[in-house]
Amino acid sequence: MKTKAKVVVIGGGIAGCSTLYHLTQEGWSDVVLVERNDLTSGTTWHSAAQVTNFGMNQTMVGLKTHSIKLYKELSEDPDHPINYNYGDGGIRLASTKEQIQGYHHFASMARGMDVDFEVIDAKECQRRHPLISTKNLIGGLWDPLDGDIDPYQLCHALTRKARQAGAEVYTNTPVIGLKQYKDGTWKVTTENGDIDCDIIVNACGYRVNEVGAMMGVHHPVASMEHQYFLTEDIPEIAEAGHRMPLLRCPISDYYCRQDKGGLLIGFYEQKCKTWGMDGIDPNFVNALCPDDLERVTDVLDGAFERMPALMNAGIRSIINGPITYTIDGAPLVGKIPGKENAFCIIGLRAGLGEGGGHGWLLAQQIVHGEACYDTWCLDPRRFTTHANVEMTSLKAIEDYQNEFRFHFPHEHRPAARNAKTTPLTPVMAKENAEFTVINGWERVEYIKPSEDFHPSLSFHFDEAFDIVANEVKNVQNNVGLTEVNGFNRFEISGSDAESFIDRMFCGNITHKIGRVGLGYLLNDFGMIKSEATISNLPSSDRGPKRIWYGSAAASEFHDMDWLKQHLKADEEVEIKSLTNDQTILLLAGPNAREVLSSCSREDWSKEAFPWLSVRECFIGFSPATVMSVSFSGELAYEVHVPNAFLYAAYLSISNAGKGFGMKLFGSRAVESMRLEKGFLAWKSDLLTEFDPFETGLERFVNLKKDNFIGKDALQNRIKNSPKQKLVCLKVACKYAPAYGGASIMEDGKVIGTITSGDWGHRVNLNLAYAFVNSEKSELGTQMLLDLLGEMISVEVIPFGPYDSNFSRILS
Repeated sequence: MKTKAKVVVIGGGIAGCSTLYHLTQEGWSDVVLVERNDLTSGTTWHSAAQVTNFGMNQTMVGLKTHSIKLYKELSEDPDHPINYNYGDGGIRLASTKEQIQGYHHFASMARGMDVDFEVIDAKECQRRHPLISTKNLIGGLWDPLDGDIDPYQLCHALTRKARQAGAEVYTNTPVIGLKQYKDGTWKVTTENGDIDCDIIVNACGYRVNEVGAMMGVHHPVASMEHQYFLTEDIPEIAEAGHRMPLLRCPISDYYCRQDKGGLLIGFYEQKCKTWGMDGIDPNFVNALCPDDLERVTDVLDGAFERMPALMNAGIRSIINGPITYTIDGAPLVGKIPGKENAFCIIGLRAGLGEGGGHGWLLAQQIVHGEACYDTWCLDPRRFTTHANVEMTSLKAIEDYQNEFRFHFPHEHRPAARNAKTTPLTPVMAKENAEFTVINGWERVEYIKPSEDFHPSLSFHFDEAFDIVANEVKNVQNNVGLTEVNGFNRFEISGSDAESFIDRMFCGNITHKIGRVGLGYLLNDFGMIKSEATISNLPSSDRGPKRIWYGSAAASEFHDMDWLKQHLKADEEVEIKSLTNDQTILLLAGPNAREVLSSCSREDWSKEAFPWLSVRECFIGFSPATVMSVSFSGELAYEVHVPNAFLYAAYLSISNAGKGFGMKLFGSRAVESMRLEKGFLAWKSDLLTEFDPFETGLERFVNLKKDNFIGKDALQNRIKNSPKQKLVCLKVACKYAPAYGGASIMEDGKVIGTITSGDWGHRVNLNLAYAFVNSEKSELGTQMLLDLLGEMISVEVIPFGPYDSNFSRILS
């Protein structure tokens, strides 16, 4: 066995085999896979092995498309072909018009990735799958390339190709210890010897946290028991004369695909069961859980009703084995938070169908630092300190029970709520606040008119539309207050802090005490990595001279990793997270200055505290740091308060606001207002797939700076005209907003993709942002938007149609 390698991949299921193969495809041959038993001996061997193109966002669609293309290539290998039922087709059923709305959206989104889905009616569903009944059925989503593959053959095909490229695979080689050296490299201790390596990859399926514990980390991954059975031959299948399409049924919580002359039927029962919560038997290898068909009788009844032929089919065998879930159901593929040279590819509940693409994207990240797609939806750092096994298991149960029911816009499922709260959470609840969740934080979405107000789930504008409109109106004409919790906040100090900041940002960042600046961080390819405000605080009794770095609430682990990764050994810089220690009270509207002046002794006049100022002060008796910044386009102040004083500060502002008719507002109002002002959102509009010039942020770039991360790559990129540009669109539709991923069309071709959209209540326009082909970015250009199955006219208009001269912010 080798004693040194570039990469050691731990785990021999689809995740590990795909990663190993794709590392060799990216040009690295000094790579090793170690497996405690045999390849595919964990979850992979008993997978139902369905291979679909369907995904909840474009990244997921893209990686699944890669899987399909790869698997087809492997299946056609003349020397070592593998069994792959390619292109049987698949249907996702729907019993409500709202589900059909969703399918139309997913079809529009997939079109931008060169994937053609089709929304079909109930009769067409039955024509394509003659075993189903049309009772209580409206239609479905057709995926023409849906199919299934042999898991064992697939993994061995991948490792065979990897070996041919120089990789090595060691089975029956359990890892018993991991140690990180001071230089960031790793020692992997196995029962058969040690391997020193630069990088490790945890691809350990349901044993993920056994390996995680060896490196001192925990991963939010839990396992669920999942049952399916194989039927004996069904005469109706033979009579059909063609292979049955795959079927996924959110109505009765089951799926099925053809298996020889019968069917494989899988169940997502409501009385589901977690697995391995108290540890996993070391001898659980190529093993299954005890059969428990009684648990799935309710689902089985629904399957009988949908497919009457099942009632006469015998059961050939029953499979009950563990599958892994994360908190949001999507895998964790990328850097392990807080660990250098450590990656993971875990939580793959649909591992066989997606695994080819996951390994592809991970190998790109390992070798190049980034993948061809923005991978935030897979990034392990999208969860932070709240993510534990107990929470994950609760969300896993909820996800399992809703396996084929996608999330609707503004849908807030109840499991594992209140993970992160502040002293104001119960206060806001008493005010009838509806809460959304941002990185575990309960954040006010809007204030309900009554406790029992529950908008319908739809892709159209819902019943909260007028509520949000009134909140915006009050902020525009008067003054509003909301809580912004979980906002990412780092305190950066030390003698080299300013030069460090200069190197991290692509533009000029002010170092003037008492001033705030906005800037952008790029990756090594000159693409947008993050957005942050920099606030320069003076030396005071609260601390020495220091810099506050503020960014999106979900970016805490992501940004900390990036900043620490680029600290030089000889730099005197300290980075301390304050994210969980402080909360923002956001005061916005033309009367915001009067409210602030009524609860603080400071001079808040325009002359004493102009836009983009920062000051330490007291709100009432609560210590606070106030910034004159605005995401709404109105005069606004961010009041940053230590959580211990948050309630007191809230009372001070609330009492001061009574004389000015101040009202609460929520995040949906903020989203509407930021679109009207042309302000961009991280991981909606700000993506690693585009540079600042393509994103319309060239004013934040200074190419004359001596150096900044990504400068050389950015200079090379701008030698060529950008292929796409971010634009603001006016959408000619009054019943629904444009959703991220929807396709912009012309002459039947996709020429752009929506990043975000909502109604602008102050300008009375349906607004959207989209990346479009650069020749379509001129003002006045008209195109068509594929919105929920309708072709809607859109027109390019200037960014920030509300108060374009910023007079209200500067008032």
